[in-house]
Amino acid sequence: MIGDPTMADAILDRLVHNAYKINLKGESMRKKQAILTQENTLE
Repeated sequence: MIGDPTMADAILDRLVHNAYKINLKGESMRKKQAILTQENTLE
């Protein structure tokens, strides 16, 4: 999306520098949504 690699690197560096890492437990909601979507398309 950002054409200039230097600008993209600078933006990402600022985002990561101010970010918090949160470890979550449990099943992925993306996986559950993919299963539901697949089931609905089969009907």
